[in-house]
Amino acid sequence: MAVNNFREDEQQENVLKKVTILRLFSYMKKYKKEISIVIFIMGVIIAVNVLNPIFIKIAIDKYIKKGNSEGLYIIGIIALALNLLGRYCIKKRILIMSRVSNKVLMEIRQELYEHLQKLSFNFFDNRPVGKVLARVIGDVNSLKVVLTNSVISLIPDFTTVIVVLIIMFILNVKLALGALALLPLLVFGMYFIQVRAHKRWQVFRKKNSNMNAFTHENFSGVKVVQSFTAEDYTSNTFSEILNDHRKAFINAVKLNDMFWPMVEVSWGVGTIMVFYLGVRMSEANEITVGTLIAFTSYIAMFWHPIMNLSNFYNQLITNIAGAERIFEILDTQPDIKDINEAKVMPEIKGEVEFNNVTFSYDKNVKVLENVSFDIKQGETIALVGPTGAGKTTIVNLISRFYDIDGGSIKIDNIDIKDVTIESLRQQMGIMTQDTFLFTGTVKDNIRYGKLDATDEEVIEAAKSVHAHEFIMKLDNGYDTKVNERGTKLSVGQRQLIAFARTLLSKPKILILDEATSSIDTHTERLVQQGIVELLKGRTSFVIAHRLSTIQKADRIFVVDNSNILESGSHEELMNLEGIYHNLYMAQFEAIS
Repeated sequence: MAVNNFREDEQQENVLKKVTILRLFSYMKKYKKEISIVIFIMGVIIAVNVLNPIFIKIAIDKYIKKGNSEGLYIIGIIALALNLLGRYCIKKRILIMSRVSNKVLMEIRQELYEHLQKLSFNFFDNRPVGKVLARVIGDVNSLKVVLTNSVISLIPDFTTVIVVLIIMFILNVKLALGALALLPLLVFGMYFIQVRAHKRWQVFRKKNSNMNAFTHENFSGVKVVQSFTAEDYTSNTFSEILNDHRKAFINAVKLNDMFWPMVEVSWGVGTIMVFYLGVRMSEANEITVGTLIAFTSYIAMFWHPIMNLSNFYNQLITNIAGAERIFEILDTQPDIKDINEAKVMPEIKGEVEFNNVTFSYDKNVKVLENVSFDIKQGETIALVGPTGAGKTTIVNLISRFYDIDGGSIKIDNIDIKDVTIESLRQQMGIMTQDTFLFTGTVKDNIRYGKLDATDEEVIEAAKSVHAHEFIMKLDNGYDTKVNERGTKLSVGQRQLIAFARTLLSKPKILILDEATSSIDTHTERLVQQGIVELLKGRTSFVIAHRLSTIQKADRIFVVDNSNILESGSHEELMNLEGIYHNLYMAQFEAIS
């Protein structure tokens, strides 16, 4: 389980690299046509490269020795034409594969984004946003080189190695064995390095994720940082995280840097062996000079793709950790999902029933225990009680943001687990205490409640909550640009816009969670006047700490100690002189 802390590395299950690699490359199946064209083009390139040493051998042994300049010109022109064709093919294959890899990355990122939107609140409760962003952006980007080179490098280089190897053994077995003297040692060394390197790159990805999480958290709360002059503290913390990130990178890249020296040493020793054997065999007239020169060309043609393959293998080990992290998210199933035979929720009338509902977030501490109540259609229910008593939990369970541990929740006598989540939430209007506005215009933010709403409907909703007056005083009215989270607006203004957005959705069940907590008393009175008509005919749940705002509620539930301790109208609870009475009098005296 991931930890909601930028200082701690994410826990990750070990998955076979083969499984991850095959799954990654499965995204390329739909581009068979493009890949087939690239493979054909690469066949041409390989053929040209393999023929070049043959042209050199023929030129030396048949034409230069015999002084046949005409034949030399002809073979030179043929070689030039083929190499020009090869250069064109190289450019074409890179262009096609770049397009394919970009499309695959877009598909993976889109799939990841859509899947994240389906995951339950519990998933995000346990992960900093920065760590999620690291997977959507950084980890997906890390796959581009692997996807591109898998076709334009892996297939042609591997094919070239096999073809050249066959030609070398055909030309001379003894020289071929000399050229490959250190190849077994190279293969063993590469395998030993990759086992350790992969683990180190996994650590690096986790440290990178930690850095993203801290950066996102710190800049999201930059006002708090500056208010408490904590810049030096956060800078030191960032320096520590950055240092861990640097150490993890250096630790991983040290092993990667061992690939090249191993390949180059094997290449060098093989070349020395070929020249040593070749000179002796040439002196003994066992081979021609042209054959020796051609063979030295084939050595380069053999070891160069080996180096490319080593580089690709290096990239694969480096970036496969990113693919593992992506697939881990994609394999995470939502805690809250439709049952197999879920039906579409009919139009909600508004009757709500809790029957012995028990719920806990961590399965150890019960937030609600055997809670039962019945709400009639059109009733306004206020929930009051101390922080952490379970008020918000009750409304979250109605919307099925979490599943209960026991009991049942029914709307219009239908268990909410038996209907699709989408059809349930579409008929609910939810305004939380955490007012969130998106980048765009004021009009766009209100229209979020009903994406096909007309401008007239948007304005009408704003007027209902008395937001129209202040909106019209903005620079461009409803077309005024709102930055991320709406920080240029006051808290009260943001809440009024969010309130209009909720009301525009015309919900059958309305949930207001501390919806008026940051609105001044004058504005709050205007809002209360505006929503009186809108609440008629709707079942509504209102959570408020300011008890003066809920006196007109049909019933008030006092929530504490995992249950509903008192229930009744304002007058009934005041006459009872219990918990609610004490809370109300304490607030009244505080105001006085």
